[in-house]
Amino acid sequence: MKINIFHKKHLAARTLAVIISVILMGFSLSWLFWIDMGADPYTVMNRAIATRLGMSIGNWQLILNTVLFLLVLLFGGDNIGIGTLANMTLVGYSLDFFTYLWNRTIPKEQTTQGSARLLILALALLLFVLSAAVYMDVHLGASPYDAVPFILSKHLSKLPFRLVRMAYDFTCVGIGCLLGARLQAVPVLMALLLGPAVAAVARYGAKYFPAVLGEDD
Repeated sequence: MKINIFHKKHLAARTLAVIISVILMGFSLSWLFWIDMGADPYTVMNRAIATRLGMSIGNWQLILNTVLFLLVLLFGGDNIGIGTLANMTLVGYSLDFFTYLWNRTIPKEQTTQGSARLLILALALLLFVLSAAVYMDVHLGASPYDAVPFILSKHLSKLPFRLVRMAYDFTCVGIGCLLGARLQAVPVLMALLLGPAVAAVARYGAKYFPAVLGEDD
């Protein structure tokens, strides 16, 4: 198993980048849910389950992430590190915090209608994709959710990884819909945008921010 914790150069800068990026992921997700436009497949599923259980999404996501983390360790998943732990804990609780903040401070009708809703959708979607790309490109460990399809792909070697990942994501969307979530376009947009964004951020970051987004050490 590959444990990415202490062997990296510029560990402090990379750790700070991971923490900021996962908090911004929760921030952007809070806006997507605020305008009722959906989110990434994993969060869609977790929100539906948390609602059914009467829990905050932060608490439920931490529970499920812990289970997935143990499964990843058990089945020899790679790429576990500081970024894994940050994603496990901070995305869900950041989403809870910012949602609470918007509920307390912003009249919903001002942000859920017309052009304001479309502007928030575009900005929040862009911020989530870029934040997720930075999180992945820092190379300090993948989330348990992202590690599972790699394990599945090893046991389904005849299938391209892309198909395994798509089936995995759409399974989460399906579970969410069965539990009360509505099928929306944002999960599909995220699936389409995230891959190119990761590649673009990696190229740009390696050139201009080598201490954080440089080549793997």
